[in-house]
Order: sequence, then C-alpha cells, then structure tokens
Amino acid sequence: MSKTTSRFGRSIKPTLQKADRDIVALGIAVAAVILFVGTGGSLMPQIVASWMGRGVAPDLALTNALFLNIALLIFGWRRYKDLRREVQERKSAEARARDLAERDPLSGCLNRRSGPPAIDNLIAESQTAGADVAVLMIDIDNFKQINDLNGHHIGDRVLATIAERIEAQLPQDSVLVRIGGDEFACAFPFQLHARDRVDSTVDAIIRSVSNSITHEDATIDATLSIGIARSGREADGTTPLGAERLLHRADIAMYHAKKRGRNRYFWFEHQMEDELRFRNEIEAGIREGLKNGEFVPFYEQQIDLESGRLVGFEMLARWHSQTYGVVAPNIFIPVAEDIDLIGELSEQLIRKALKDALQWDPAITLSVNISPLQLRDPWFAQKLLHLLVESGFPPARLEIEITESCLHENIGAVRSIISSLKNQGIRVSLDDFGTGYSSLSQLRSLPFDRLKIDRSFVTEISKAEVGSELLLAIISLGRGLSLPVTAEGIENGEVLEKLKGLGEIKGQGYLYGRPENAADTAARLDKLGLLVKVPSGAIEAPVDTISETLRKAG
Repeated sequence: MSKTTSRFGRSIKPTLQKADRDIVALGIAVAAVILFVGTGGSLMPQIVASWMGRGVAPDLALTNALFLNIALLIFGWRRYKDLRREVQERKSAEARARDLAERDPLSGCLNRRSGPPAIDNLIAESQTAGADVAVLMIDIDNFKQINDLNGHHIGDRVLATIAERIEAQLPQDSVLVRIGGDEFACAFPFQLHARDRVDSTVDAIIRSVSNSITHEDATIDATLSIGIARSGREADGTTPLGAERLLHRADIAMYHAKKRGRNRYFWFEHQMEDELRFRNEIEAGIREGLKNGEFVPFYEQQIDLESGRLVGFEMLARWHSQTYGVVAPNIFIPVAEDIDLIGELSEQLIRKALKDALQWDPAITLSVNISPLQLRDPWFAQKLLHLLVESGFPPARLEIEITESCLHENIGAVRSIISSLKNQGIRVSLDDFGTGYSSLSQLRSLPFDRLKIDRSFVTEISKAEVGSELLLAIISLGRGLSLPVTAEGIENGEVLEKLKGLGEIKGQGYLYGRPENAADTAARLDKLGLLVKVPSGAIEAPVDTISETLRKAG
C-alpha cells in the first residue's frame, strides 16, 4: 500500500495509529476511574488504619491493585494535559500557516490569494447596505530604479513604509492587498452620491506617500500611479462585477494614469479598455508586420534653399499593415519603443533605405532618424556599420539624426556612439534643436555635423518678428560653431522667402511635396537625371572585407 499524505505533507497512517493509542489511553483512564471508585472507597480506610497501627493490613493483592489504579489515574491525567497542550499547539500552528498563506510577510497586507475573496465579501456586504465599493490599483513609479540605486533591503523597507502610509489613509472598513512586487490594491465602500470621498482618499494617499522616506541614511522619494474602478454589474445588467473584474478595470485605469505622468489617478472608463485592446492588437500587428516586411521607408526631399537643388532625402517610417491599412508613425513608433522592437524595426527600414539609395546620384544624401532607445545599445554603431558594408552604401552619404533629448539620458554613452559613427565616416546631426536643454558646452564637446531646427520655430517665422529673430539667432549659433543648418516644416512660399535671406540653409517640408515611397522617389530622380544604376557586385561585399571593416571599427 502506498503511503498516503495529507494536504500539510504529514503521513496519515502514523496519525491514525496515534489516534488509536489515544483511544486506548482514554479507555485505560476510564477503567482506572471505575476501578478506583469501586475499590478505593472500602480499601483506602483499611490501608490508612494499617499504616497508623490501628487495624489489620488489607489484602496485599487488593492494595497493589489500588496503587496500580492510582498510577493509571496519574498517567491518564498527564496524558490529558499533554493532549490539551498538543491541541493548542496544533491550533497555533494552523493559525500561523493560515496567516502565512493569506498575508504578505513583508507588508502584513492580504496577498494575491486571499485579497480577491476579501474584496468579494466586502462587495456583498456593501450591496446589502446599499453602498458601492471603490477598488484601487496602486503602482509605485520606477520602483526598479529605487531597488537598483539603494539595494533590495532598502526597497523592502520602502514597500513596508508605503503599505503603512496607504493603510493609514484608508477607512476602517477597508481591504488592503499586496498584489505583486510594487503593486497594491485596496477596496472600501462609499455612497454613490459621495464619490468625492473616494477622490479625497486617493489624494490623501498620494500626498502621504510623496513624503520622503528615510532609512539607513538613504532618502527616497516615491510617487504613485492609481487606477479606480467602481462596483456595479456586467453588461447583462444582472451579474455583479466580481473582485477580479474590478481589479482588471482598476489596472487599466492605473496604466492610463502612468502614461500621463506621476502622482496621478484616473477612474476607469470603458474607452480605456478599448484603447488597451487596440494597443494589444497594434503590438501583435507590429510583431507580425516585422515578419512580413510591412514596414517600408518613405522619403522626404531636402533642398538647398539658395539654389533650389535637391541634395538629399530624409527617410521616414511607414507601416502598410495587411490588417489596418496605412498606420501613422506617431501610433506605431511609441508602441515599438515600449515593447523593445524599435531597434529591429529601424534596422529593417535602414537596410531597405540603403538599398534604395544606391540607385540615387552619389551627391544625394540619406538622413535617418534614430530612437533614443537605440543609443542605449552599445553595439548600435557596429550594427549600423554592418548594414553599410552589407549594402555597399558609402558612409559619407549617410547622416544620422538624434534628438536633443538624448543628450540628457547618458551623455557619456551618446558621446561614445557619436564618436564611433564619426570614425566610420557617418555624419551626425542634432534633430529638433531648440526644443530640449542642450548647452553650448555640449554642442562644443559633441562632434555634430549639423543642426536641424525644429519645425515649431520655422512655422512661426511668418507670424511675428520675434520668430524671425529667434531663428536668426539659432542660425548664427550654428555658423559660430561651424555647423550648417537644416530647417524642417517649410510649408508655404512666405516662410521660404524669409529663410532664403538668413544664410546657407538646407530645407524640407510639404512645400516641396509629401514623402514618397521608393518607386515614386526613383521616378522623381529619373526625371531629374539623378538616378544611376547600381554597379555590379556593389550590393554584397566579400565576407573578409566586412570582418576587416568591423575589426577596424571596434
């Protein structure tokens, strides 16, 4: 027979044997009591009288039996005390096990297992009392950074302190749950006409947690993102919303709050769920689109303003989805960055663009925008060099555009990558100049080849003189640093005329036409006599040449 175990992992068979022994002990004790009552009443006086020398000694066998009976009574009493102590210990152990199973040991809150049933019970009680329940999902912003900078023991102390502060702001009839690493959920009843009570409670939680936390000489400032869902009924109008469904809705609202900054909260609205569903579909579409080659480069003309000559193109990303049609880059690029696919997407587009640009006149340049996330990749420069060698495209015709905001993420890493690109012969321009916080010292220390003025300054030039003066100042700054300037966003002749008088500038914008795909771009260049055939063997370089170039770069 196989050994059977209980849910606590103990063997059932020894437990049954122990119970049998307890029954036997109980039987012996009962028999001893009966025997003592039957013989002790008559025999004990004789024994006492014999000891005092006033009587005849009782029968020896009966005396021994009585003493044995007394011993059995003592044994039974001790066994009874042992059983009571064992029962108390078992109850205490079960209570501890239940507490460990239901509560988070760090914060003392209910855990993911016990929290939802507790919220369900609160919802049922509130419905009976005619009240609603607010369910909050609380996430600590950038908690990973707190752990990385201060250590996990400080992070644990921060979590425990935040749990205490949240609990202190909640009504007494509340439920507080630690859902996961840095996520908490809580629920409390409120009257539907008193929704402001929930708002004031959430505001109090945010203010309380925002106070600095000091532990072991470390001072931590924490912020929260909070989503709120209200109890109610499902779409059928009869089924009440359960805890899991409410937690899901609160989580959606919390994600909505996190996207819009720190120390914010939002109530759940049904369109949020639609947005999240759409985002998930976009994520899946991006992954599928990368497999199917649905992302294609479009090209926007870059014109020398003085001569009107076409001198280059800026590559722009377009997504021709088989499911959604043409998707705008402002929709899919942020999603690709969030799911860490922007590098793969960019490399796929650059590979296609380099192949297209080989057909252009050698004097025409290609500009490519780079995501700030790609500059965090220490192998980015080597990957780009590999694409150049693979395509046979001259590095001097390629210009990489990085945004001004990149300079503040990791200036050391940016400087290293820019220097590596420059060593390969690639030019680097600072995009969206004027919208960030770059300093003159950074512009002097970083080897940029060009400044690209943000379109917001260009479009303002036709509205007021102040716009013209600011643009002139930027152009003068570029001239002083020996950096040529590109102006983007030229959309009418008035802007063009004002820019022409400000010096040597390269411009681009809808005045010169909308971005075009590779075929339309090639047709435009063919009409201008700027299309050449790709020399044979230029597409693929020998493997040893690629290896040697990578070795020199690296």
